[in-house]
Amino acid sequence: MWLDLSRWRVMNQVGRRTLRRRLSRQVLWNGTVEPPLWTLFTDREHILRWAWSTHHKSAERVAALLEQRPDLNVVRLPTRRAVERWLAGPLQEAAVRCGAA
Repeated sequence: MWLDLSRWRVMNQVGRRTLRRRLSRQVLWNGTVEPPLWTLFTDREHILRWAWSTHHKSAERVAALLEQRPDLNVVRLPTRRAVERWLAGPLQEAAVRCGAA
């Protein structure tokens, strides 16, 4: 499954999450916290800059994978709501039939 969110949506989600974590000083993995917000302008590896510059790479990776493995089924879902509907539909029905849900 490939969750193909728009760049705007990804940046909105990453930005809001980063801001929330920074303001609350939420402890992340290995005891780290989000750096000060101004580091967006000075740190080339800042999460917001990374999200912006790597957004297009998912589509490229999926295209390359399909070229190597044309037998794979790719489900491209544009929103989290579409994911929820997809998971609640055929997959949920299949899980119930198999006794997994």
